[in-house]
Amino acid sequence: MPRTAYFLKAENQLGFNSCRNCSSSTSKMIQLRNLKTFRLVHSIFSCTFASKTNRLLVGDPKPSHFSLQSQLLCRHITSEISENQHNLTVTYLINTCGLSPEGAVLTSKWVELQSPERADSVLELLRNYGASQTQISKLIRSHPKLLSTDPEKTLLPKLEFFSSLEISKVDLLKTLAFNPKLLAVSLRNRILPTYNFLRSILSEKNVGVIFKHNSWIFLEGHCKHVVPNIGLLRESGMSQPCISFLLTRGTRVLMVNPEKFGQLVSEVKEMGFNLEKSTSVNALCALCGKNKLVLNRSRELLKTWGWSEDDFPSAFRKNPQCMVVSEKKLMQAMDLLVNKMGWSSGMIAKYPVALGLSLERRLIPRCSVVKVLLLKGFINENLNLGSLLKPTEKQFLEIFVNRYLGQVPELLSVYQGKVDIQDV
Repeated sequence: MPRTAYFLKAENQLGFNSCRNCSSSTSKMIQLRNLKTFRLVHSIFSCTFASKTNRLLVGDPKPSHFSLQSQLLCRHITSEISENQHNLTVTYLINTCGLSPEGAVLTSKWVELQSPERADSVLELLRNYGASQTQISKLIRSHPKLLSTDPEKTLLPKLEFFSSLEISKVDLLKTLAFNPKLLAVSLRNRILPTYNFLRSILSEKNVGVIFKHNSWIFLEGHCKHVVPNIGLLRESGMSQPCISFLLTRGTRVLMVNPEKFGQLVSEVKEMGFNLEKSTSVNALCALCGKNKLVLNRSRELLKTWGWSEDDFPSAFRKNPQCMVVSEKKLMQAMDLLVNKMGWSSGMIAKYPVALGLSLERRLIPRCSVVKVLLLKGFINENLNLGSLLKPTEKQFLEIFVNRYLGQVPELLSVYQGKVDIQDV
């Protein structure tokens, strides 16, 4: 049975209809509470105010006095019931959900427990799926109404569906803790249609990648923005592999308002990017949203290192994602390559990939080896930066380490960070 049909069948068996059930359940709860309040008030009135009621029935000339007392007493009793329910909610949030007293008071504004039974069932279901106490506390803080959700009809089908994706249980719980509203949105009307759309383009594995890193699409849906934006890319000549790559790695870009997205695509084309190549996808990601602010900041920082007006657009066209790294990483990479290794800013602009590589795993180990070889005169000072960065680790070890171990036995230890350059 296809995945969608299976989960829709599960919904039907459970009587799944989140909106109608929530409305019906809430209505019944309100009616029950009102009924209890009415019975309590009626009982008190019957015992305490019987004589006054009799006077009213025979025509008390001043019935307004009793009417006012009735209203005041009713308000008092209702207030006490409400306060007790509030205290129950706060106590439950502290003792069972692990919230702080301050956090429990704030959270209680969004949920009111009539009794702990349903909330206990919700938490038990989450624990059965491996949720830790920390994750449960985060879920409840972010989405308190989860405690009043029907665990069997509303939560279970969603948890079963998400668990069927190609992701680990750890990743599932991390995603739900980060985006708990996934447990509130309709499985039938939002999650499954979006899943079906994604699967029509991507593999099951890549849908799992989107769920882990860009789960907002399951909340907002795909119809309003994603579908028209993909249509625009196809009309503009972007290949299907590039569209799939963008949908998987840059989902948020495709969720931009279509008008703004059209401007973004035009800007990328004007900068000389070929929409048939993956660099155009990286450019779209780099120019979208907050990344554009980071891009402008990087431009100004690199000017202080001597980059010309032409260096930045040239480097951006070669490797867009390297221009949106953090300010700290950018400064550390430039300091290493310019001040410690002696390469010019112009050289780095020709190989901008250097700015995106890991300092600890790639740049520092390789630069340390090359620095030793330069100091000992084994390699030429005019070494091309690309020769240092492009080789795979196996190739780099063969070219720059193993070849010189006879002359410099400590070279492998330098590469591994066990020996400082000064000690060689």
